[in-house]
Amino acid sequence: MDNGASSYRRFRDNGDERGLDAIIMEYKDGLMLYLTSIVGNIQTAEELTEDTFVLLGTKKPKFKGKSSFKTWLFAIGRNLAIDRLRKEKRHPQISVDELPELMSEEEAVESAYLKKERQIAVHRVMRKLKPEHQQVLELIYFENMSSREAADVMKKSVRSIESILYRAKKALRSQLESEGYDDEDL
Repeated sequence: MDNGASSYRRFRDNGDERGLDAIIMEYKDGLMLYLTSIVGNIQTAEELTEDTFVLLGTKKPKFKGKSSFKTWLFAIGRNLAIDRLRKEKRHPQISVDELPELMSEEEAVESAYLKKERQIAVHRVMRKLKPEHQQVLELIYFENMSSREAADVMKKSVRSIESILYRAKKALRSQLESEGYDDEDL
């Protein structure tokens, strides 16, 4: 799926604004959820998501193709988030009441709505996990990244990511059970 890279190439090399628009439409929701797992605040994550796309649109960094476009884009967002956290020297938390705002009004189809509700329930429970666990679960299960891609984004080894993922799944399962969820609910 080279869509992001080819869209970015169209924008960067030919000035085709539709290329940047396509990237934004494809990656904004996933990037925002991932950045929320880092900064712990949905409004800050929205700002960082916008900052990531503004950086693409203004500075037009070169995509070298050493990873997937998505991995590269998420790494840019992660770096911006870490810079923001360093400047603020604090880690605000997201209110679980704010998560329903993530649902798009366009998802009127009942099956899409139910899927999103399940994701929100899992995200609510995930907010109680360690930030590192939140990040690895977000990247691998919600963004469908490989362990290698997640390792690149989080700047860790693949072995470390697999270990973190194992502990994160165990912690999530335990937290879900303690809150009364079972496999049928999700």
